[in-house]
Amino acid sequence: MTKTADNVNPDIYDKGSEREITSSDYDENIEDLFDEREIFDLIRNINDPEHPLTLEELRVVEESNIKVDNIKNLVHVSFTPTIPHCSMATLIGLSIRVQLLRALPARFKVEVEITPGSHASEYAVNKQLADKERVAAALENNNLLQIINQCIA
Repeated sequence: MTKTADNVNPDIYDKGSEREITSSDYDENIEDLFDEREIFDLIRNINDPEHPLTLEELRVVEESNIKVDNIKNLVHVSFTPTIPHCSMATLIGLSIRVQLLRALPARFKVEVEITPGSHASEYAVNKQLADKERVAAALENNNLLQIINQCIA
């Protein structure tokens, strides 16, 4: 039995420009706080599990749906699946979460959720993504971890 993609013909969007590196990026005396663009740059090139496209190209992630609070050490990402019944929503959320947990300092709390109103099972998926034990158990599954690593690679 072969699995078919939920959304066989997704809308594809142009990728935005890469962040410009300035001389202040190299200045060791400047406090370098995380911002929404930096978080977006960390997750924009995650591959969609069903399509040979990035989450940015599918507009699953957008910079405007990211919030960073450096004082409270909190990063919040809302993502929008391409269709309301996307069966890959949890996997996409896990991929975003794993990428950020690997890339950010341990002081940050990472919250990943579906953009309100964009998915039929929004509450259930958000509950899974917010449950540390369920996330940890998912990451112990070698098959699932392999798929997540492919998405992030």
